[in-house]
Amino acid sequence: QVQLVESGGGLVQAGGSLSVSCAASGRTFSTNVMAWFRQPPGKEREFVAGINWSGGRTYSADSVKGRFTISRDNAKNTVYLQMNSLKPEDTAVYYCAADIHNNVVVNLDSDAYDYWGQGTQVTVSL
Repeated sequence: QVQLVESGGGLVQAGGSLSVSCAASGRTFSTNVMAWFRQPPGKEREFVAGINWSGGRTYSADSVKGRFTISRDNAKNTVYLQMNSLKPEDTAVYYCAADIHNNVVVNLDSDAYDYWGQGTQVTVSL
């Protein structure tokens, strides 16, 4: 069993920055691939970024590449998403997810992930 708790969302103006965090508990965190997904209003959930167990390999969606950075601190059981140059279209509920069956390959499909946080709202205004 894995518990994931996101924090750090909020309201920011376009062009600004925001960082969200996901604290994990209940299972060995350092062996899991972790990822961030988001669900914009009225749309389906989409992959944002993922990171392998060591943090040495990351993958980002084209829509956020160069603006968002995923990282992890296994000593703190926490994964982060640093979001820069935010746009109104980045407005969404952001979820972190854990793939407990995989420690290397970052899956873009949400069905591959076993545990999810409750989500944190990020709103980007003009």
